[in-house]
Amino acid sequence: MTIRQARDRAAGWMEEQGVEDGRSQADRLLQHVLGMERPALLLAWGDPFPEAKAEAWTALVRRRGAGEPLQYLLGEEWFYGRPFQVTPAVLIPRPETELLVEAVLEAAGRLWPPAAAEGAAAPTVVDVGTGSGAIAVTLAAQRHDWRVIASDLSPDALEVARANASRHGAAGRIAFAQGDLLAPLIAQGRGGTAVDGAGTRVDVLVSNPPYIPSADMPGLQREVREYEPHLALEGGADGLDPYRRMLEQLPLLPAMPRIVAFELGMGQPRIVAELMRGMGEWDDIRIITDYGGIERHIVAVRT
Repeated sequence: MTIRQARDRAAGWMEEQGVEDGRSQADRLLQHVLGMERPALLLAWGDPFPEAKAEAWTALVRRRGAGEPLQYLLGEEWFYGRPFQVTPAVLIPRPETELLVEAVLEAAGRLWPPAAAEGAAAPTVVDVGTGSGAIAVTLAAQRHDWRVIASDLSPDALEVARANASRHGAAGRIAFAQGDLLAPLIAQGRGGTAVDGAGTRVDVLVSNPPYIPSADMPGLQREVREYEPHLALEGGADGLDPYRRMLEQLPLLPAMPRIVAFELGMGQPRIVAELMRGMGEWDDIRIITDYGGIERHIVAVRT
């Protein structure tokens, strides 16, 4: 059997199991198993499939056919132009979250311009529910002058985030804290291990917390429902519990953050925006749509 024949058989079988676009998925798995970039793979289409790789190939194809996400099988996903390690302990980074990063970079760039970074006070940026660290590591990599804190309730997720920070040369610029939402950042807070200097001023708060309503969990795509961590998905009855709790915790910080940026689910941004307007802390509260035109992010700024 040639490499191409192996790909075609695997692609057809995976699609029978409900996997969308089985051909491209099989190509990615082949590149991973054979250690080839796509140009080399195309040149090798007619070669016999290596017998030494057959067992690993079959195992991965079966796991993908059972619904296990491709990113977990490959061990990584790309985000903002960088590869990030992912494991079943963390949510797989999504393209729409790159828009949240863009919004934070833009809003914070106006308040703390890069050109004024040298010798000027840099902001402290907190990524709550960091997961793989995609947001925190990207912000630290894009703005070397920022102090970034990444927190998560899951110790296993923090291990992945630390690995990604090291991978991208940002480990020395990110502090990690284990705990529930803002608890690690509040002086004498409970529910986690406080980061060094807990109770320090937070200038920018960014979070992509769990926002799936409990009743919607059974209807999620198989890959999400059965394999991604429910701790990072389920946000209570209406999906808004983490946002309400963070907004309640904000006054316990030494000062209200000048920027608060959230990712949310469909139909949720306007509700949370109204809660934030009621607090009277920010001059501008914007809702940002994602690539599909769905209202997805909130960015609140105090100038």
